[in-house]
Amino acid sequence: MNAEISTGASIKQKAVHELQEFFGIFLYLAFFFCAFATYSMLLLNGFHVSYFVFGTALINALVVAKVILIGEYARLGQKHEARPLFLSAVAKAILFSFLVFAFHIIEEMIKRRWHGENFLTAYHGIRIYELLARSVVIFCTFLPLFAFRELQRVLGVDKFRSLFFRTGGKANPEAGR
Repeated sequence: MNAEISTGASIKQKAVHELQEFFGIFLYLAFFFCAFATYSMLLLNGFHVSYFVFGTALINALVVAKVILIGEYARLGQKHEARPLFLSAVAKAILFSFLVFAFHIIEEMIKRRWHGENFLTAYHGIRIYELLARSVVIFCTFLPLFAFRELQRVLGVDKFRSLFFRTGGKANPEAGR
């Protein structure tokens, strides 16, 4: 009976942890995607505000956050964790950018098939330059994300959160040496 209770508590703790991770990644991505949507709107449409663009940015942030969690669950980039943090973060940003790029291609193929195109027409109809440009933005967004995630992995969650989110953090006098 105690094993069942501890297993249930363990599953609940894992679910809460996964939800916290998902929500944190979503907030980070939503901030950048909405900022980019605002930039695009101002650049292309003047000051016309379209809430559809922000809704799309938020949905995209949800999807990309889930893709990141799937990639982490599949241990994508884990072999680079022995490298210096900067190189590990860059390697993960590249790998996860490719993963998101692949998901965007699959998404475009499904959308085009849904609208009645055959696979060949759907494949040729994909705007590859738009997807590549989006991938560059994703990569630039992923660099700080994975730098902070790698720093959190090395420091531990509690120490990382203490350093970044609590007041009164003291500098280590030995750190400058």
